[in-house]
Amino acid sequence: MIHDVAIVGAGMAGASLAAAIGTRARVVLLEAEDMPGRHATGRSAAFWSETYGGPAVQPLTTASGPALREGGYLTPLGSLHVGRAEDLVRVERLLADFAGSGVELSRVDPAARIPGLRSEWVQGVWEPSCAYIDVAALHADYLAAGKATGAEIRTNAGLVSAERRDGVWHLETRAGSFSARVVVNAAGAWADDVAKLAGVAPIGITPYRRTMVQLRTDPPVPERLPHVVDIAGNFYFKPEAGGRLWLTPHDETPSVPCDIAPEEWDVAVAIDRLEKVVDWRVEAVERRWAGLRSFAPDRAPVYGFDRRVPGFFWCAGQGGFGIQTAPAAAALAAALLLGEGDMPEGVDAERYGADRFPARG
Repeated sequence: MIHDVAIVGAGMAGASLAAAIGTRARVVLLEAEDMPGRHATGRSAAFWSETYGGPAVQPLTTASGPALREGGYLTPLGSLHVGRAEDLVRVERLLADFAGSGVELSRVDPAARIPGLRSEWVQGVWEPSCAYIDVAALHADYLAAGKATGAEIRTNAGLVSAERRDGVWHLETRAGSFSARVVVNAAGAWADDVAKLAGVAPIGITPYRRTMVQLRTDPPVPERLPHVVDIAGNFYFKPEAGGRLWLTPHDETPSVPCDIAPEEWDVAVAIDRLEKVVDWRVEAVERRWAGLRSFAPDRAPVYGFDRRVPGFFWCAGQGGFGIQTAPAAAALAAALLLGEGDMPEGVDAERYGADRFPARG
C-alpha cells in the first residue's frame, strides 16, 4: 500500500498533524519508541503562555488558544514575570515586544502575588492569560482523532533508510517497510538525523537539555501562586497539586538526540536560584527529569516542503513550544502540506518556511 503521507514521529507535532489531515489523506505515523510521546511531549512543563518563546512563537500560541480552551485543555494559572531593579530595561523590552500583539501585560508589584518574595525582586509584569495545559489529554486526543480517520500508528518503527523513486518514498524501519508520496519530518530532536537518512540537507536543528524538579517546600506552595518566570531568563516555577512546586533553572545545554537524563549540578543550580527569590525552605526533591528542546538556528519552528528534495516536508524545531502551539501549527502544516485549508488567523506562513535557511550544506 502506498500512503499519501508518512509522518516520522508521533509526538505532539506528528499526532496533531495526523489528526488535522486524516480525513483528506492516507496517513501512517512512524514512531521510533514503544509508545508515542516518550520524549519532549511526555516531559513538558505543562503550561501555556503567549509570551513564552518570544514574538516569533506568539502568533502560533495565541492562535491556538481558542481551540485549547474550547477543548477543555487549559486551566487558569496566570504568569508573573519578575526582576530586580537592574532588570528595568528587560521589563520595558518585554512590554515593547508584545505591544500591539493582543497579549495582555501590565506592570504590578510582585510582592503582592508571591508570599515570601525577597525584597530585591521589585519588578513585576502580569500575564493573566497563562494557563496549565493538559498535555497528556491533548496528545491522546490527537492520536485518537488520527486513528478515527484511518491513520495507522506504528511503534518501534525507527527509520533506517529512506529513498525516493518514481515519486514515491520507500522507507525501511525497524517495524518493516512503508511507502508514501510525502514524508513529514516530525522527529523532534532527531529531525536532522531523519533528514540525512532521506538525503536531505540538515537545517541545523539542535537539541538542548532542559531540567525540571518537583519540590516539597516549607511553607507549602500557596494554592494561588502563579507561574513565576525570571525576566532575565534564569528560572521559572509553578505550583502543582499537593502544594508541590515544579522548578527549572532554565538550562540550555546542547546534547545529541537521546533519552536525556538530568544532571545533579543543574538540580542544585535550580534550588540555589529559587532560594535567592523566596524565603521558602526546600524540604525534599521529590522528582527530577529532563527533556530535549530542539531549535532551528533562528529559534523559530520550521513548517513546509524542502525546496531541494521533492516530497520531503519539515515539521520540526518547535523548541519548548510545540505543545502550546499545537492546534495552530497543525492547521498551518496541514494547509501547506495539502495545498488547501485556511491558515490560522494572524500567522504568517513565510516566517516558518524551510527555505529561510539558504546556506544549508
